[in-house]
Amino acid sequence: MKSSFKDIISSEIPVLVDFYADWCGPCKVLAPILKQVKDQLGDSVKIVKIDVDRNAALAERYQVRGVPTMILFREGKPLWRQSGVMQKSDLVKVLQSYT
Repeated sequence: MKSSFKDIISSEIPVLVDFYADWCGPCKVLAPILKQVKDQLGDSVKIVKIDVDRNAALAERYQVRGVPTMILFREGKPLWRQSGVMQKSDLVKVLQSYT
């Protein structure tokens, strides 16, 4: 997973990584919001979901202490991070500021 994750976040297109868990209620609330954001922004952003229970080392590497945590990467560098659920309009504004 590590090498492919590194390849994914090394994109020139911003990559929003959603660190989540299946048992997490707020993560379930965020999932359809992320789909709507992707539908609105299209190819200007990539959205990737990472299960922290299956990828504990990756979550630890990026100091994910709670879920959901979203981290925006471009060319392998973290540009922005947020824990918790965000409204679609707020998330779109943040992502558009990096595209």
